[in-house]
Amino acid sequence: MNFPFLSVLTVAPLVGAVVVALLPRTRPALAKQVALGWSVAVLALSVAMWIAYQAGGDRFQFRESYPWIPNWGVRFTFAADGIALVMLMLIAVLMPLVILASWHDAERGKRNVPVYFALLLALQSTMFGVFAAADVFLFYVFFEVMLVPMYFLIGSYGGGKRQYAAVKFFLYSLVGGLFMLAAVIGLWVLGGHTFDWQALVDANFSTGAERWLFLGFFAAFAIKAPFFPFHTWLPDAGGAAPAGAAAILVGVLDKVGTFGILRYCLPLFPEASRYFAPLALTLAVIGIIYAALLAVGQNDLKRLVSYTSIAHFGFIGVGIFAFTTQAGTGAVLYMVNHGLATGLLFLVVGMFVARRNSALVSDFGGAGKLLPLLAGVLLFAGLASLALPGTAPFVSEFLVLLGSFTVNKTVAVIATSGIILAAGYVLWMIQRTTQGTVNPALASNEGMRHDMSLREKVVVAPLIALIVLLGFYPKPVTDVINPAVKATMADVGASDPAPAAGTTEAAR
Repeated sequence: MNFPFLSVLTVAPLVGAVVVALLPRTRPALAKQVALGWSVAVLALSVAMWIAYQAGGDRFQFRESYPWIPNWGVRFTFAADGIALVMLMLIAVLMPLVILASWHDAERGKRNVPVYFALLLALQSTMFGVFAAADVFLFYVFFEVMLVPMYFLIGSYGGGKRQYAAVKFFLYSLVGGLFMLAAVIGLWVLGGHTFDWQALVDANFSTGAERWLFLGFFAAFAIKAPFFPFHTWLPDAGGAAPAGAAAILVGVLDKVGTFGILRYCLPLFPEASRYFAPLALTLAVIGIIYAALLAVGQNDLKRLVSYTSIAHFGFIGVGIFAFTTQAGTGAVLYMVNHGLATGLLFLVVGMFVARRNSALVSDFGGAGKLLPLLAGVLLFAGLASLALPGTAPFVSEFLVLLGSFTVNKTVAVIATSGIILAAGYVLWMIQRTTQGTVNPALASNEGMRHDMSLREKVVVAPLIALIVLLGFYPKPVTDVINPAVKATMADVGASDPAPAAGTTEAAR
């Protein structure tokens, strides 16, 4: 099919953002309806793209290329492999739900409602662009521009310390972007004056140059992901952002970091990727344990969820740098499943916070007796976040641990201990928030007298369905991911370990 899916999907939300932003401030309901309808139309087009994608076909499909800056060899080049495709679908699925969940968020404090929903659509446009780009310079442009709408979503529409959190988020990402800019310039100089992804993969770099270029990209991606010790901006940003924006921030935007490692660091710098793999695995394992321990002590629900995400990104890092197909597929699947589960968790937490006007765990207690259905959804989201068998995150976490155990037992064993810690911080949060004696302040709170509305049920139902479906039948997604992961492992020169002799005999 020759339809330009990727360019249309990148431009369409931006057009929608302009339309919504130009609507009168006195017509907030119209702005919401237009934004929701636009995001649903983008979802429908994304589904058509998913159907048109051939899992057994070329590695990169829907390729488009248009001239941009000929003197620099820069082009508007878009292409999607299986890794990019699943991330594009994740964006398309989450955005309508986030818009619906954020229906009343911008109205608090008499803020500009059309601009809020325009920023969400603009963010969707930049995220589509960053995952679809097949030109390194184009990727860098989207990587940086993506910061702008999120900065304003946090700084203008967030909660307490929103300006501090927005500036910290922007500065951390900007510093990482500067490292990548230096590496991008180095690529152009050493790679034959081109930014085309395939041409750079085929280029030959000296060992020293390749390692320095790898570090430039990896620094930017490690900050964006974030990996330990570059993680400190995320709890602040996640805690201050509106719940819907936080769901996008942690569910999708942060995946640009791990996606960038898979798309750029490994294929472009294979020797350097193998050389720095022990360092990356060490940072990932530290992040799993360190973030889990910090999550246990959090009294702010949104900051707690942010710390859990840092631990989850550690698992993704382990899967990437184990350099096996199983672990790599698990890492990409983890990126999708984490987006669904943590997106659901953030949205449900946002529903609690909206009712109580507080995100502090100590301000709840016994909320399940007043809001049984909402408390049940919070329990489900929490159990999915800790990778309970039968939920989608379990499949991806199992693949990561299984694939990494075959090549590095120590890393796999330490990472597995993070599962125990995850059960601790999630169940401790559930117990303190929804169980026990009802907090007297809740009983007199008008917002706590209303369980889930129809709108809120519509928000959570698709995410719950996807988490359960992919927990029992992940094949439609893994069939798309597997060929792209195998090709990436071939780029980095990695091969799966041969089965042990004992295992072969047992199989016979």
